[in-house]
Amino acid sequence: MTSHANTTPIPAGIATPDETRTRLGALRFFDGFPDDETTRTLFDNLDFQRAVQAYLLGLAPVAVAAMRKALLQWGPANSTLVMWADLAHPRFIGLAYNTSTSYHYAWLDLRDGPVVVEVPPKVYGAAIDPWCRWVVDVGITGPDQGRGGRYLFVPPGYAGQVPDGDLVVRSRTVGLWVGWRGFRDEHDDPRPAVEMVEAHTRIHPLAQADDPPSTRFVNVSAEPMCAVAPADFRFWEMLDEVVQSEPPDSADPLTLGMFASVGIRRGRPFAPDERMRAILTEAAAVGDATARALTYRFRQPEAYYYPGSAWRSGFLGGYSCTEDGVLLLDAAAQLDFLYGSTSPSWEQKTVGTGSQYALAFVDATGAPFDGDRTYRLHVPPNVPVNNFWSVLVYDTQTRSMLQTDQQWPSVTSQDADLAVNEDGSVDVHFGPEQPATGGNWVQTLPGKSWFAAFRLYGPLEPWFDKTWKLPDIEPVG
Repeated sequence: MTSHANTTPIPAGIATPDETRTRLGALRFFDGFPDDETTRTLFDNLDFQRAVQAYLLGLAPVAVAAMRKALLQWGPANSTLVMWADLAHPRFIGLAYNTSTSYHYAWLDLRDGPVVVEVPPKVYGAAIDPWCRWVVDVGITGPDQGRGGRYLFVPPGYAGQVPDGDLVVRSRTVGLWVGWRGFRDEHDDPRPAVEMVEAHTRIHPLAQADDPPSTRFVNVSAEPMCAVAPADFRFWEMLDEVVQSEPPDSADPLTLGMFASVGIRRGRPFAPDERMRAILTEAAAVGDATARALTYRFRQPEAYYYPGSAWRSGFLGGYSCTEDGVLLLDAAAQLDFLYGSTSPSWEQKTVGTGSQYALAFVDATGAPFDGDRTYRLHVPPNVPVNNFWSVLVYDTQTRSMLQTDQQWPSVTSQDADLAVNEDGSVDVHFGPEQPATGGNWVQTLPGKSWFAAFRLYGPLEPWFDKTWKLPDIEPVG
C-alpha cells in the first residue's frame, strides 16, 4: 500500500484479497468490492442458508398447523372434541402416538373472545400454541390436579371480565391446541375414561356461557388420516398461514425475521419469484434431511441414558430445549421433528406419576434397524413403574406408528397375552416373521427401517438413578 500523509497501518485480517477460495468456489473482489458473479453467488448462498434455518425454526409451527388442519376437518373450533376413543390406530399418521391411552383434542380460536374448556377428571394433557410452545398443563399435572376444572382461555389484550372460579389462562396467540389423554382401567379397557371425558367435557365461547351449544364428540380411531406436515414447498405455505394468523408480537423478532428473509411476513403476500421458489424447494429438502440427521444420528452424548447405549431422551435441555438461557438448536429441531408438541410434565422427574420416554434409533451395534432382520429387546425384571410400560415401533419416514398387518405395533405390560420369563423379565421380538415362541412380537416390514420408543408410566426411582438399566435392542442371527 502506498503511504500517504494520513496512512494508518491496517491490521492483518481486515482487508479482503482480490480472490478468496471457499466452498462456494472462487470469490472475486476489486479492492474489497465483490464483482457481479460473486455477488450473485453470495446472495444465492445467503438466501439458501436462511431458508434452511427458517425451515428448522419452522418445524414447530408447521407441525401444529398440520394438526390444526387435521382436527378442523371433523368440526369447527371452539365446539368440537376429536377423540381416538378406541385408541390411536396405525392408520393415523401422527407424530409419536401410543397405543396405550385414548387421545382427545380440540382446536380453539380466540379471535372473537375467551373460550371455556371444561376439562374432565383423571386426564393428562396440555395446551400448545401455534408456535408449538407449551402454555399450560391440564388434568393430573395441571392446576386442577386431576380433579377436573373449568379453564378459561383468554386472547391477547383481553380486558373484559372473567367469571370467578375459572382457571384463567392468558394466551399470547389466538389459536390454541388443547388436548389430553385418558387411561385404560384395571381391565385394560379405555372405554370408562372415554365415557368420563364425554360426561364432563364442555367447550364453548364465553359469550355463549348462558346458553352454551352442545360439544360435538367425534371418534376418529378407525379413520385413515394424516396430521404430519409435508416437507416440500407446501411447508412454506403452511408456515405462511401461521405467520398471517397470529399477532406479530406472539413470536420473537429473530425467528420472524428469519421467516421474513425468505418472503414470509405478516400482512404481506407470500409470492416468491422463480429463483426464490427454487431455493425454497431445495432448502425444504435439505432442512428435512438435516432434521432427520439430527434426530436419528443425534450427536450430543449427554442425551443418551447410559454410556455407549443407543437409548436416549428426546428432551435435551428439558421441554423448552434451553440451558443456561441458551436455546439448544439441535435439540429443539429434533424435538419438533419427532413430537411436534411439548410439555414440562413429559420430562420432569416426578417419581410414581407422569411418564418417561427412551428412544432407540439404532441397534446394539450402532446400525439402523432393518425391517428384513430380526431383533430382540430383553426387558429386565422389576421394571420401575407404578403403572405400566410399553415398547412401540415407529416408521422412520413419518415418525408415526409402523403400519403392518398387526393391529398395534407394540408390546406392553398391559397385554393380556404378555409372555413373562421365570425371572420376571420379558423378551420382545421384532422382525418380519413371528418367532416360533409366539407372543411379544412386533412385526416389521422388509425394505423399511423403524425406531423404537420405550415408555414408563409412573416411573420409579430406579429409572432416574439408573440402578435399573434397559439393554439395547440386539440383532438376532
